[in-house]
Amino acid sequence: MRIAQVSPLYESVPPRCYGGTERVVSWLTEELVQMGHEVTLYASGDSVTSARLVATCPRSLRLNESSCDQLAHHLVMLERLKREAHYYDIIHYHCDYMHFPFSRQIRTPHVTTLHGRLDIPDLVPLYREFSEMVVVSISNAQREPLPWLPWAGTVHHGLPPDMYELSENAEGYLAFLGRVSPEKGLDRAIRIATRLGWPLKIAAKVDAADRRYFEETIKPQLDRPGIEWIGEIAQADKQAFLGNAAALLFPIDWPEPFGLVMIEAMACGTPVIAFERGSVAEVIEDGVSGYVVRDIDGAVQAVARIDRLSRRRCRERFERRFVSSRMAREYVKIYESVAGRMTSSDPCVAGDTPGGSVAGGDGGLRLS
Repeated sequence: MRIAQVSPLYESVPPRCYGGTERVVSWLTEELVQMGHEVTLYASGDSVTSARLVATCPRSLRLNESSCDQLAHHLVMLERLKREAHYYDIIHYHCDYMHFPFSRQIRTPHVTTLHGRLDIPDLVPLYREFSEMVVVSISNAQREPLPWLPWAGTVHHGLPPDMYELSENAEGYLAFLGRVSPEKGLDRAIRIATRLGWPLKIAAKVDAADRRYFEETIKPQLDRPGIEWIGEIAQADKQAFLGNAAALLFPIDWPEPFGLVMIEAMACGTPVIAFERGSVAEVIEDGVSGYVVRDIDGAVQAVARIDRLSRRRCRERFERRFVSSRMAREYVKIYESVAGRMTSSDPCVAGDTPGGSVAGGDGGLRLS
């Protein structure tokens, strides 16, 4: 198939540090190329891919201090894609609803993976208006606020099995990895570790929107004994950080759509202690790959039972359920189904190769 993958421009594909959506787009893109599909990736110019890369901005926007209007770059990308849409068999969007008005103007089959939370009242009139847009969820729990959307399926995230390796000899610390924000629960992770007297290592980024929460709530607690602030880490540092941890704490307070860090920890053999919100019960098998708890007291009790879990079995559950090849196969089935339905009702004839400049990428465009 000729497939267009459309990524947000905030981070490169894959991202240098934090960036869940762009990381998933990268893993999916590379798997589709390995499967023999002809893939074009629309992303920032500093992305690295074996697919054909179309870049409408030279670098990722979050790390570009000169960029103050990030929406402008996305509109340029979507307009470029609209001109080239006739070439593709399927377009796969990962930029939420931004493209909906554009997609109404093209005939090419398309599908949108929704990567964010959907329990926001403002979204209801939007999705009512664009009720024909075919969407994919990343967990069944994510669908609950909007069950009436035209869901094409649920595809759990997956990552390459060789990205992490089993680490059977953990050190005696707990880990927190992610974004500093009230809903991610770093303050609760600190309380859990403090009550237990366990060291807690924190690898996290602080967005501008969460700076006040960090300064007022988190920073005063960082001088507690055993609490170690590391800050945002790169992909290359995650193996040691997660693999050496006795457990990952995931004490969220929001309807988490998926929680990529949970399967990253599982890939290292590190069990996860997570609050029962959103997708957690779909990802973590209680008593196998971690413990699903309801509150801080439950988390404290779970840490005390962490040595009952097999790190090797944790890794095995990852390999069975959350590898990128499985994710790609499931998406291809959705592509074929959506393309078959849409082209039968509104035929679309593939055109010539998209023109104009392209950036990056090791692979060229392969024409059949």
